[in-house]
Amino acid sequence: MRLDGNLRYVALGDSQTEGIGDGDEESGYRGWADRFAEHLAATGARVDYANLAVRGRLARQVHEEQLKDALELRPDVATVFAGVNDLIRPRYDPDEVVGHLETMFAELTGVGARVATLTFPDIARIAPLARPLVPRVLDFNERVREAAERHGVAVADTAAHEVAADRRLWGVDRLHCSPEGHRRIAGAVAHALGIPGSDQTWTDPLPEGPVSGVFRSAASEVRWLGAFLGPWAVRRLRGRSSGDGRTAKRPVPLPVEV
Repeated sequence: MRLDGNLRYVALGDSQTEGIGDGDEESGYRGWADRFAEHLAATGARVDYANLAVRGRLARQVHEEQLKDALELRPDVATVFAGVNDLIRPRYDPDEVVGHLETMFAELTGVGARVATLTFPDIARIAPLARPLVPRVLDFNERVREAAERHGVAVADTAAHEVAADRRLWGVDRLHCSPEGHRRIAGAVAHALGIPGSDQTWTDPLPEGPVSGVFRSAASEVRWLGAFLGPWAVRRLRGRSSGDGRTAKRPVPLPVEV
């Protein structure tokens, strides 16, 4: 990838790409896509960056609502990450979900963009009560790798590294990364694309931390059920989404300052 001159970077996705977990509603969200844009700008290139991601979006919605705008922006670099909101739902269809991702891969690479995507780490280590979803996650990751290979898309394979499932890289809701988690994903994407100055330090394990006892761990799971999983299930039953009424935080490319 040439990094001299001007670069246009466009991010497509859901809440992870929007940056939930790295900031707040008052100060705004930063997130791994913002941080990756800064990696690009740190090379000395002029980078114009748009982030079309909206929280709560399914892969179909990312495809239908964001791809057209992304193509019109003629990106040099694009990232696509979606599907996790799909695979945690009862009627998950892997063929349909990864089909939407592959269409986006094909169309973005077709206009000359260098595209990157992500795999999802071990969900059972992040949220033990989600262990029944592990087979779906493993299958999803393998399908994403295969689709990416067919279209020359770089994969930041977070699933291949234990540190990606370290609880300290995840927020209290266990659905979104902490600021350090977002920082590491940005490093993973930069390394997958071979951005000058990037390396594999994002895979370094965190220092040893205290081990929670059985009762404390169980209490933590109960709190998580009540504070996060319960409200999520209620929204699903009501046919609502966390992204209802929301639009992209950065719909037009703006210069990135390091």
